[in-house]
Amino acid sequence: MDLNDLRKAIDDIDDSLLDLLNQRATFVMEVGRIKSKEKKGFFVPSRERAIFERLARRNKGPFTPRAIENVYREIISASINLEHPIHVCYLGPQATFTHAAAIKQFGNSSQLMAERSISSVFEEVESGRATYGVVPIENSNEGAVTHTLDNFIHNDLKVVAETYLEISHDLLSMSGEMSHVKRIYSHPQAIEQCRRWLESNCPNVPIQEVASTAGAAQLVTNEADAAAIAGQAAARTYGLKQVAPRIEDNHQNYTRFLIIGNEVPPPTGRDKTSVLFSFSDQPGILARMLEPFRKRDLNLAKIESRPVKRKAWEYVFYLDIEGHIDDDPIANAIAELKDFCHLVKHLGSYPRAR
Repeated sequence: MDLNDLRKAIDDIDDSLLDLLNQRATFVMEVGRIKSKEKKGFFVPSRERAIFERLARRNKGPFTPRAIENVYREIISASINLEHPIHVCYLGPQATFTHAAAIKQFGNSSQLMAERSISSVFEEVESGRATYGVVPIENSNEGAVTHTLDNFIHNDLKVVAETYLEISHDLLSMSGEMSHVKRIYSHPQAIEQCRRWLESNCPNVPIQEVASTAGAAQLVTNEADAAAIAGQAAARTYGLKQVAPRIEDNHQNYTRFLIIGNEVPPPTGRDKTSVLFSFSDQPGILARMLEPFRKRDLNLAKIESRPVKRKAWEYVFYLDIEGHIDDDPIANAIAELKDFCHLVKHLGSYPRAR
């Protein structure tokens, strides 16, 4: 086949794909009508994961599994919005890593809204102005995002899903020339993640903290002698050039994000349950707190403590437990906590991210 023949064959396949996509959409819309009638949620993380895993098993290449997932993420995103438009808010501005996590989870067809703070994300979902919110919860290098943990104390939203995003930082500027860089802007956490590189390569350049990596990129668009530490999405969004790529000190750098909403997804067999509880400090209390989980052989994936700001020496503990709240061992362990805790809140049970 010559070039024209190959292009004609590709056009024929594209025509078939288009017909099949629209045929798929008619079934999706019928699913949406059934969900509306039965008052079921339109975002079902376990169903999406099942689709991705089935296609990965069936895939014979040359497309990679990740490429197939990226394509189907957008197909599913468009399909969900045929069923019912989904409004998703995230910690902004545009081109932050949280924005990237929202796109990874919901695709570009969802109506994505940037918020000025983590508290604002919670408020938008709690008020019903947004269906879901995306917030960071922990970084593999820097630990917990305490603002997110604190917000769970004061509202009744649920964690409905989680996703992980690999974090990579570039040094960006308008010119792309290191010799022009007289100061550097970024978020405090990004600065810490690049500390060794900065000390080695820019020891005398002042570094200024700002609210987000995307905000740093925005600032640099108006300052020819400044650079920002930010991701590739920020470079594309704000038209910046790369001064130096991947300047993070640890290239195994991931952030975990939570999807918050109002429902608890059904069990999938590979779930995670998040809870918080508080008690007064007393001898042996931590061991007593862990005992209900130990004696039931439950695996704790995360444990984090935060001080109760209104009262000295009282703490709130956050736990991630492998399993679902509908599993008897977890339900019984949490019930046992209520015997000696001031507060016990189930924050959500949801599919574990792959």
